Amino acid sequence: MTRDPRYDILFEPVKIGPVTARNRFYQVPHCNGMGHQMPEAHAAMREIKAQGGWAVVSTEECEIHPSGDVTPYVEARLWDDGDIPTLALMCEKVKAHGALSAVELTHNGYTASNLYSREVPISPMHTPLKYGYPLQARAMTLHDIREYRRWHKNAALRAKRAGFDIIYVYAAHDLSLAMHFLQRRRNQRTDNYGGTLENRIRLLREVLQDTKDAVGDTCAVALRFATEEFLGEEGVHTAEAKEIVHHLADLPDIWDVNVASWYNDSLTSRFGAEGYQQPFTSWVKQITNKPVVGVGRFTSPDTMVRLICEGALDMIGAARPSIADPFLPRKIETGAIDAIRECIGCNICVSGDMTITPIRCTQNPTMGEEWRKGWHPETMPAKKSEKRILVVGAGPAGLEATRALGQRGYEVMLAEATEQLGGRVLKESALPGLAEWRRVRDWRVGRIDPMPNVSVFRGNALSAQDVLDIGVDAVVLATGAHWVRNGIGRSLTEAFSGHDLPGVFTPDDLMAGRIPESGPVVLYDDDNFYLASVLAEVLVAKGLDVHFVSTEDTIAGWTANTLDYRHIQKRLRKLGVHLHTGKTLGGFDGQQVRLDCVWSDDVLALPATSLVTVSMRLPNDSLHQELLARQGEWAAAGIGQVQCIGDALAPGLIVHAVYAGHRFAREFEADAGENGDSDGVPFKRVRHRF
Repeated sequence: MTRDPRYDILFEPVKIGPVTARNRFYQVPHCNGMGHQMPEAHAAMREIKAQGGWAVVSTEECEIHPSGDVTPYVEARLWDDGDIPTLALMCEKVKAHGALSAVELTHNGYTASNLYSREVPISPMHTPLKYGYPLQARAMTLHDIREYRRWHKNAALRAKRAGFDIIYVYAAHDLSLAMHFLQRRRNQRTDNYGGTLENRIRLLREVLQDTKDAVGDTCAVALRFATEEFLGEEGVHTAEAKEIVHHLADLPDIWDVNVASWYNDSLTSRFGAEGYQQPFTSWVKQITNKPVVGVGRFTSPDTMVRLICEGALDMIGAARPSIADPFLPRKIETGAIDAIRECIGCNICVSGDMTITPIRCTQNPTMGEEWRKGWHPETMPAKKSEKRILVVGAGPAGLEATRALGQRGYEVMLAEATEQLGGRVLKESALPGLAEWRRVRDWRVGRIDPMPNVSVFRGNALSAQDVLDIGVDAVVLATGAHWVRNGIGRSLTEAFSGHDLPGVFTPDDLMAGRIPESGPVVLYDDDNFYLASVLAEVLVAKGLDVHFVSTEDTIAGWTANTLDYRHIQKRLRKLGVHLHTGKTLGGFDGQQVRLDCVWSDDVLALPATSLVTVSMRLPNDSLHQELLARQGEWAAAGIGQVQCIGDALAPGLIVHAVYAGHRFAREFEADAGENGDSDGVPFKRVRHRF
């Protein structure tokens, strides 16, 4: 395949100060949960991006000093010279593929807890720490400001010695001192660093100039800047941001612009479409003569070209699309547009940072496993035999197992009981705001369809006898799971009274089109992730009065890890949904629902003719159990292996199902120790050396 000439503009080089990017694809800084603790894993992940065609590959936040320690979060560090080798490793890996390496230097001020360093946090003024830890940051003196400038300059020099081509000054996401000094609400100083906008810009200007003076001979200096906080006069807003850009227009070598805070910058697809940031950032290019990079979860090359041609951006920035498909630029370059593994905007990648674990991705199961398991997003080991494999179930686990086994060259039969492929992905992507999740299904079906070694059988509900009669060497069972009706889950260990009444519904009912005909409806959420809030929208759209009940003290609490949390709160309130927290389900009689307080003996009776329970799922594992009961017949049928995977083994998120399918395909017929460490540990680990 050859590149479509319409996309030639995306592959023009871009000069950034003293360095030149080979094309317009720019992987902006993003967290990954590995950072300074897992340098080999971090370097390998960034290397894959460079190999995939990204012209610039950036780190995550990089702490410059112990007084800006963001523990427990694991980011990069350049506190002293001892930190240079871990980041030099990344630079070496990235440069080997012709990409530029960038580092996002930062001091997070009052958003850093210093739990590891135990240094007193600093801020433009006295203030409690932002993220709830019961400690205050002290107001910086003029001496502190000079010290901060010195720390930043020294970190820039270390970054240069590590081999970085682009050094960041970070004033975005409400996470850095440089931004805190810009904000009225954070900076009410009465000296030359506070008050007027010119004074509030002063520190940012000084740090930019310090960095250029220190490393600007060979390194480009980037400014990451938030143009809008959506807080009106209390925050950085577009009108004020335009003044800031005018003040600093050509001082940085490149502007990296976005909106703040992180939960606005990295909106899930449920709340923001591709390019949603453009109204707030496209004007920057009109003010500065320097190149501008911006983000917006870009996955379409046509959108990318349009933004370049319209003069909105010079470079296409991406974090999440580069995670879902590290080879996105290469695929556009080689004309393999249909092979792009498009980001679905679920923000499971973000949850890695929030839960302080290595990054993962729903679309790309190799993300975070590049070093640990040696997985590559585009290559698979060749088949080791002529064995034939039957995959039962075409949900996310079954589709990924089929696709990956087919890529390896095995003969695969995929049997799906229904006429449609996709399983839970097909059902959930039909819900409000989740349409892009269908990409999980569509990309895999698109990869499977041309494979001559893969046969797909729709409308085939197999029995254990059918499986034994087919004559295959291995069987993969990916038959999914179903939601329980009785409310049993995290909070209830026994079924609530009335669970068998006709007015009780499950998510499976609603997704199949069986909706309560009248209200009020109580929606009981013991899952605490996204699904119950989406189902609330379904019910409201039907004109029903909805009472949302959470067993936790907040609504959809786990969505804080995917940055949905604030948006869900606002959405449900705007829709008029009644919210009840800290309640468990006591019973239902067809006319009212009894709710028991988690913290007391209080009881709340809510009038309701219908009840929807979102608590837990049970595996659809009857076929697996039947085959296990007939294990003595496997050998005669030629079956050497039967494995249950994904939700059929243990229900989880879509990301878990995709990973399970991919892992089976990778490990099928693998030699002992081929996929990991020793003694059964299935991955490599960072070892402390004594």
